[in-house]
Amino acid sequence: MDPLGARSQFVDVQTLSTWERQPDLEGKDTDECNDCLDSQQAFPSPFPYREDINRKIVLYNGDVALLNCTAIVNTSNETLTDKNPISESIHKHAGPELRDELLKLKGCRTGEAKMTKGFSLAARFIIHTVGPKYKAKYRTAAESSLYSCYRNVMQLAKEQAMVSVAFCVVSTGKRGYPLEDATHIAFRTVRRFLENHGESIETVVFAVTDVEEPTYRKLLPLYYPRSEVEERVSLPLIPADIGNSEGEPVVPERQIRIAEKPGIDDSEEDTLDSHLGQVGTHAFARMEGDVDKQRKLILQGQLSDATMQKQHQRNYNRWLCRARAEDLSDIAALKALYQTGVDIYGRTVMVLVGRNVPVNLIDMEKALLYFIHVMDHITVKEYVMVYFHTLTEERNHLDSEFLKKLYEIVDAKFKNNLKAFYFVHPSFRSKVSTWFFTTFSVSGLKEKVHHIENLRQLFSCILPEQIDIPPFVLDYDPVSSFCRIIPSTQIIC
Repeated sequence: MDPLGARSQFVDVQTLSTWERQPDLEGKDTDECNDCLDSQQAFPSPFPYREDINRKIVLYNGDVALLNCTAIVNTSNETLTDKNPISESIHKHAGPELRDELLKLKGCRTGEAKMTKGFSLAARFIIHTVGPKYKAKYRTAAESSLYSCYRNVMQLAKEQAMVSVAFCVVSTGKRGYPLEDATHIAFRTVRRFLENHGESIETVVFAVTDVEEPTYRKLLPLYYPRSEVEERVSLPLIPADIGNSEGEPVVPERQIRIAEKPGIDDSEEDTLDSHLGQVGTHAFARMEGDVDKQRKLILQGQLSDATMQKQHQRNYNRWLCRARAEDLSDIAALKALYQTGVDIYGRTVMVLVGRNVPVNLIDMEKALLYFIHVMDHITVKEYVMVYFHTLTEERNHLDSEFLKKLYEIVDAKFKNNLKAFYFVHPSFRSKVSTWFFTTFSVSGLKEKVHHIENLRQLFSCILPEQIDIPPFVLDYDPVSSFCRIIPSTQIIC
């Protein structure tokens, strides 16, 4: 008890405002929401509005060590001796007994969670977890480990019949996990656990600092929308990878598909369903007005630029809504498009592997949807693309009409924020095709295309540790290990 009735420094989580009580987008007039409304009635959000779940969520800007709840979370290293600001504050307020208790645990593996008493803290328990060290080339492993951190903490809280648990931000400090990526994993993992197993847990607190709070506030509505309006507005912003039913990252090549009725043809049974599925998908049923008249006005140049931009945005939003709702795991399994690190200017790097695109074997419309799905949240800020043309064959070459269609569909941010397109290992034919395409088919792209003859040239713009290069590309174009790469157009060996 505090001496002489002094006010306690600890904060009772029951006094904090829940996410449900904080203002949402209900009062905002958003064209984007209205544009997506019809499509989203057919394609519901994977994270629908749930008032009961939102009442359990608290966003708290402050020291997690000061929270009065059943358990708080400590992010540490494998020996549980990490000296980061969160751990140091917890040790300071818990007292020396905590250090002695941790020695008995004999460490903790990455992704695991172990529990100790809270000692002098207001919290009864401390759950210690070890987040992964982040490297772009091992991103999939890092995602799985970080998911395990949050999942194991929640599982431990449930097993111990805990009423409330307060998370710090795991693994984004010294371990280098990108804050926004880590936040997506944290939110979806906790959300799925509360949906499936969280009946006994009444409060989950996300404790953040001033640096982390803007990111948390931006992403919370995606996973915990506070109204149906906010749910619809947030749907296009949800990233491509939302994991499985538990929020766990999905690795397509590890999945085994089992037919529900092996050897039985269900085509006849599905005929009626497929016909009924078409009801309401045409323009008349969506009450869009006279589409032909609008197209005629466009051809005659009678629509204003603002009207055309709005119509283009509506069209893109419909594609985006489809992309969010459709199962694109077969396209994702190709590993043809993925995010890696940053270039020397700090811009996000996206990689496109031409050899991994079997144009004649896949549904190209699904490929287009997957591109939109993955790229939409990337293109809100400056980015560059690296296209590996290495060892491609005729079956890997994208048709110019498909590329033109893609360029016409995508939002303006795709084009404005693309700062460079690195075409690696081009052939003479591909150089000619690229010149014709950027000269006569699309505008504003030609000056951004750079033909890169070898990896050494690429490394002058993107450092080797910042890009995950397919092994066959490295075999084709090995880079001497004794070369010292510098961020310029020259390479010193």
